[in-house]
Amino acid sequence: MTSSKLSKADFNALSEFRYQMRRFERFSEDVVQAHGITPLQYLLLLHIKGYPERDWATVGELAERLQAKHHGVVALITRCEAMGLVERRHSAIDRRRVEVHLLRQGETILAQLAEQHRVELLSLAGVFTIPKIHHE
Repeated sequence: MTSSKLSKADFNALSEFRYQMRRFERFSEDVVQAHGITPLQYLLLLHIKGYPERDWATVGELAERLQAKHHGVVALITRCEAMGLVERRHSAIDRRRVEVHLLRQGETILAQLAEQHRVELLSLAGVFTIPKIHHE
């Protein structure tokens, strides 16, 4: 079934966007694995460090950022803890809440990888743009 609302140029723009996004993802997978961690572990570290207004996040917040199930994120955190990248701490304010913090090794790996990702993103400037879809 062909949509009459989207033009060939629209499909081309969407295709190019997905292609450039996948190229970046592939770059990320390769560079992250070369540092001895998985892409999901990298994203966990990134979302902890990048959480708005603080340098830690809760399991629930990380599950939302990763768009993953709570129990899967708990398992991911456990693997990262075993590698010395993160640690869980009970909140001083609410002992029921568990905060996930980066450890020095996690900070070091994240800083190296984030710089490589930043350089790659800068190299895609102008190429990696959000497609404009024409509405008829």
